[in-house]
Amino acid sequence: MSPKTSESGTRSGGRAEAVTPARLTVLLLAALALIFIFENTRATAIRLLGPEVTMPLWMALLGMGVIGALCGAYFMKRRG
Repeated sequence: MSPKTSESGTRSGGRAEAVTPARLTVLLLAALALIFIFENTRATAIRLLGPEVTMPLWMALLGMGVIGALCGAYFMKRRG
């Protein structure tokens, strides 16, 4: 018997294993991200040490989030 089968030789519910708390959380976060994007499509003016740029608010926040995640990953990698 393989390690993934139980003592009786049957696998426990194939469909039930597809829905896990982690997958539900990811789906919820993805839905919230889409709602955020559709609610913040209005253009906003942004200026940082140079010319003023106009872009959707969600794109500016996404860019700052990516920069923050990269900085956090860099410092965590250096630390460990």
